[in-house]
Amino acid sequence: QVQLVESGGGLVQPGGSLRLSCAASGNFVCINRMGWYRQFPGRERELVAAITRGGATDYADSAKGRFVVSRDNAKNTMYLQMNGLKPEDTAVYYCNARGVFSRGSYNSNDYWGQGTQVTVSS
Repeated sequence: QVQLVESGGGLVQPGGSLRLSCAASGNFVCINRMGWYRQFPGRERELVAAITRGGATDYADSAKGRFVVSRDNAKNTMYLQMNGLKPEDTAVYYCNARGVFSRGSYNSNDYWGQGTQVTVSS
C-alpha cells in the first residue's frame, strides 16, 4: 500500500553533512507520521527523528541540535538534514511511515524503506 524509497546516503568525513530523502508512493491519501530510524550492526533499530503531517517533530537526544527532519506533504517526501556528522552516526538509515489514510480507510501499520548506508569516516 505504501512504498518508501530512501536516497542520499554515502560516505562523508567527520563534521560533514548529508541530506537524506524518503519518497513515499502508493495507493493512499496521506501519511500521518514519518520517521527516520537507524540500525547499527547487531542492534535494534532506533528512532533518529520523526515528523507528523502537521509538522510536529521528535528527535533522539543524539540528533538534537545536529539533525533537522522536514517533509513536503504535497510531494509525499521526507528529508533528514544531518550536520556535524560523527563516526558514531555510521549506520543504515531507514525511512518509516505510520498511520496511513486511504479513501474510506485508515491503518496503523508500519511501512519501511530498504535503507540507505551512511558512513562517517576520514
